[in-house]
Amino acid sequence: MKLEYEIRKKCLDVALKVGSNGSHLGGGLSTVEIFASLYGDILNYNIDNPGDVNRDRLVVSKGHCVLAYYSVLYLKGFLSQNQLDSFEVNGSHFHGHATRDLRNGIEFSGGSLGLGISFAVGQALALKMNNNKANVYVLVGDGECNEGIVWEAMMSASHFKLDNLIIIVDDNKLQYDGKAKDILDISLEDKFKAFGAELVKVDGHNRELITSTLRNFKEKNKPKVLIADTVKGKGVKYMEGIKEWHHSTLSLEQYELAIKDVNEYHEI
Repeated sequence: MKLEYEIRKKCLDVALKVGSNGSHLGGGLSTVEIFASLYGDILNYNIDNPGDVNRDRLVVSKGHCVLAYYSVLYLKGFLSQNQLDSFEVNGSHFHGHATRDLRNGIEFSGGSLGLGISFAVGQALALKMNNNKANVYVLVGDGECNEGIVWEAMMSASHFKLDNLIIIVDDNKLQYDGKAKDILDISLEDKFKAFGAELVKVDGHNRELITSTLRNFKEKNKPKVLIADTVKGKGVKYMEGIKEWHHSTLSLEQYELAIKDVNEYHEI
């Protein structure tokens, strides 16, 4: 089975299990192909030595995609079934925003949106100073880009010529409060270019296109930005583009319908 199918299905399995606690379904499902590309095709990592100094770093700043994040970490062997089953259980280490723990392959503690790029800039600069050839990838949300700290970090990334920094924007066009353009109507393409980035926009649900783009950035001395054009809730018809699925509960009936949609979407 394709990794993206396995991630999407596992998201639904986990969401059903948490019951009334609910989970961030919409933003998890919009990032599935991004995670499949990163963990299936792009990232240099060592499951037997998660803290390897030469590993690529993935900073997940968009904390609301944790369903997909935990699912791919489980599928790639960083998390056990018991750890995944503890998601959103009182006292668990695995809650609605990931907590940094290199043993589990988690580089960054999410939750306060906007901080991930700053953290990633620091990592990328440190790697440069130590002549380490690893790359730093950072996943952010389009709504998260309303935060001023994102653009302060971009100024530093350009100033320090961090071409080992690759920013992926999950541009699903919805925030908790509604449509991104109604909250702050900005052109992410224009802004990232204005802050000195090499930028490409692609279909965020085409794993092959995401992978080829990440492999083929060309410009030296510039941070890289891939804007992934995505749909919140992608793969489940009744969730797609519906802001109420930002965070919600999943009944057994809804789960069964969602699985049918996912099987159809992935032609299973």
